Amino acid sequence: MTYHVQFPGLGLEMTINRVALSIGNFNIYWYGVIIAAGMLLAILYAFHYADDFGINSDRLVDVILVGAVMAIVCARIYYVAFAPFEYESLWDMIDIRQGGIAIYGAVIGAFVFGGLMAKFRKVPILPLFDLVGICFLIGQGIGRWGNFVNQEAFGSNTTLPWGMYSEGTQAYLAGVQATLAAQGITVDPAMPVHPTFLYESIWCLVGFAMLTLYFKKRHFNGEIFLLYIIWYGLGRFWIEGLRTDALMLTANLRTSQLVALISVAAAVVLLVYGLQKSKGTTLMVPLAVADIKKQAQAGERFTVDSLPARASHKEFAAATAEMNRRLEELDLTQQDEQTVNPVEEQPAESSEESSEESGD
Repeated sequence: MTYHVQFPGLGLEMTINRVALSIGNFNIYWYGVIIAAGMLLAILYAFHYADDFGINSDRLVDVILVGAVMAIVCARIYYVAFAPFEYESLWDMIDIRQGGIAIYGAVIGAFVFGGLMAKFRKVPILPLFDLVGICFLIGQGIGRWGNFVNQEAFGSNTTLPWGMYSEGTQAYLAGVQATLAAQGITVDPAMPVHPTFLYESIWCLVGFAMLTLYFKKRHFNGEIFLLYIIWYGLGRFWIEGLRTDALMLTANLRTSQLVALISVAAAVVLLVYGLQKSKGTTLMVPLAVADIKKQAQAGERFTVDSLPARASHKEFAAATAEMNRRLEELDLTQQDEQTVNPVEEQPAESSEESSEESGD
């Protein structure tokens, strides 16, 4: 369960144990712990900035729970569907402690099922996708270090100073040497390899930093989500080309590269269209209403406030709290009484006319 990992060009070496904790015969692996840590940080970020996207954090909980669970489920299904080998049992198919999840499967699962829950819980979908796009880069940037602990998701041989070597890389490359040769890739199991997990981690964290700095300047709902698709897709396309354990559609066509290429092309078209359509306008963000039931009952007596997207987080938090305080203090009792027992008042002239007619 341990690997002796070396970076010869940097003079670094370390011993890593894949098992974080053992409870009897059950092992908890660092892979799962690191994935969970990435998800937790992403969730904390989402809750912190929910107001800035007009999203109520209480209803966001349900969306995150469904999205997170289905992200893991779909990531595993995606990997199993394209894995270049057959699993021996159902347990092997669902056991992710030793690795084997596909990020694009997670992205599809999270956005599809999270979007459905958002519609059910009345959370604005496009602003949600914008926020989650940033959060995904946090989870992916941190989660890739689980691949380091497992000594997987690495690339072909390299002479770069940060080339990595371990018993894990050597054993894997020795086992797939013939398969890679058929794809035109020559590897030497005894030589260092590209730490592609590191490349993707850095790529995602840089993307996270850039989108965090930019999201206040967004022009339309969905823009940040499209930028996420473009940024991650570009990085995944070139990084996937270096890997030796990529999921394949055919002998020479990598699944993730095809998905990345199609996703980036579609996102670029939609981004250009969105920017042209929103040119010269300021994106206004309706503030998140906490009690949507009371909002519906209030009708025209309550108006949802808005702020420009460029407003500070402090302004969004304060304005959202003040608006919801106003809704909470709104008295609907008088309105209900008037609806049930309307008071009819007759004009004075009508009363006089009635009196005259009675006199006649």
